[in-house]
Amino acid sequence: MKSKTDWARLKTDKPVASSEHPEADIKHIVRGVVRRGLQPLPSKASISLRIDQDVLEWFKSQGPGYQTRINTVLRAFRDASV
Repeated sequence: MKSKTDWARLKTDKPVASSEHPEADIKHIVRGVVRRGLQPLPSKASISLRIDQDVLEWFKSQGPGYQTRINTVLRAFRDASV
């Protein structure tokens, strides 16, 4: 049986990124390596939270990970309130 794979098309030196599978960011790879061997991260709860539009847009304008940054700000507020 002959393969129907176009091997010449698959041979490339650069990774192919798409919106469905974006190129891996080094920050995510390093985070995965650093997390190995550490205690598991606490689980997160999925909630619905109403935030002023301008505040949400500001967090989103800071780049990917805006939900994590919101969580960090809330955690800092909690820790400062104790």
